[in-house]
Amino acid sequence: MKKSALLTLLLALAWTVSAQDSTRHVRKGWTFGGLPSVAYDADLGLQYGALTNIYYFGDGSTYPEYLHSFYAEAAYTTKHFGIFRFAYDSKHLIPQHRLSVDLTYLPDQMCDFYGFNGYASDYNPAYSSQDSAAYISRAYYKYRRDLFRFSVDLQGSVSDHLYWNAGIGLLHFGVGRVDVNRLNSFTSDASKQLPDTVSLFGYYMDRGYISAQEATGGAHPYVHAGMTFDTRDRQQNPTRGIHADAFLTYYAGIGNMSDYNNVKLNLNFRQYISLYGEKLILAYRIGSQLNLAGNCPFYLNTYLNQLYMQRVLYEGLGGANSVRGIMRNRILAPGVAFTNVELRTRLFQFKAGKNMFYAGLNPFLDAGMVVQPYDDVIPDPHAGTAAADNSRLYDPHLAGGCGLKVAMNDNFVLSVDWATAFDKQDNSKLSNLYIKMGYMF
Repeated sequence: MKKSALLTLLLALAWTVSAQDSTRHVRKGWTFGGLPSVAYDADLGLQYGALTNIYYFGDGSTYPEYLHSFYAEAAYTTKHFGIFRFAYDSKHLIPQHRLSVDLTYLPDQMCDFYGFNGYASDYNPAYSSQDSAAYISRAYYKYRRDLFRFSVDLQGSVSDHLYWNAGIGLLHFGVGRVDVNRLNSFTSDASKQLPDTVSLFGYYMDRGYISAQEATGGAHPYVHAGMTFDTRDRQQNPTRGIHADAFLTYYAGIGNMSDYNNVKLNLNFRQYISLYGEKLILAYRIGSQLNLAGNCPFYLNTYLNQLYMQRVLYEGLGGANSVRGIMRNRILAPGVAFTNVELRTRLFQFKAGKNMFYAGLNPFLDAGMVVQPYDDVIPDPHAGTAAADNSRLYDPHLAGGCGLKVAMNDNFVLSVDWATAFDKQDNSKLSNLYIKMGYMF
């Protein structure tokens, strides 16, 4: 797997075709890049597919900043998660403004569902382990969730470091029980087929903890607006500065979801501190998402709102994009908070041709917690009449690990992160690997 990700890095060098000024190394005109979309995620499995990123630099006067960026990707993973995305980004189409457009479809046949309120919902790995006498199904902690996303976001400047943001979009979720028959059609091996039995998601549906309207998903157009404060020395892999934002998002419900209108507040603060030039950087992020008003369907609480899209997926707490080492969507509640602390090092760097490379280790600590819980206290369906344990409701979920970063020219970063949860209620696996591009924040 590491060889495959390294191959992606090498192909980025070999497959990029561009017009270049031979004396100043300034890119001009169009740059076309085609790559295999290869990654690995402990929750999603091995990713395979293809992507392309097309840049237009015009006469090169703005280099290294591009005039227009077009990005397209189509990929699938071994755990039945799909990625189909087109994105456009430019600070020059509308002078003095940044315009971002995103069109994405993310089918997920085995999305994680561990109940509401984090530790208040008991996790028993035996229910999904075929080696256990308590085995129920590998899909016991799963449900089907297909997400279609469209967004148009605009950013303008108020002062040197202060920006306003506004945008509109649509999130459409298709939700339901795992389609066991469809997944079983992919294999004739009886030992690998899923039994058509109960799941935790089905239990929540049957008991009314997830309403009949929520249980099938729905369409939610939204508008959001906020402010950003940014003093970073550069956007990619900054060595110093602050990036903070605060914004509100209003979601409306269409059709049978008309009762599910809500307003969410997001607060995020990042700081990058140089401890020793570019060789040792302390980076940390603190964030929260709260439901201020209205009713919010559970599946919207699995999504972290953003002012503009830079990644394929913004999953709720747990997993590669928020709290590494903790299972995806383990911390599911109307209001959550999280933090990530990283020590970013450059152990050595070298020049190959006209490109600069560096490699370094990246120890980190991640945490997330419930700050605004669901009102329902939901017992474990296999614990008889025993009540749910709410004593740990507000306890932080902790995980830590270390990453290896290999970067080219500071903006093309191969990331290999290993993480483990500090509590087996968050993940019974000691080793969780994530191989992706770029830093998490």
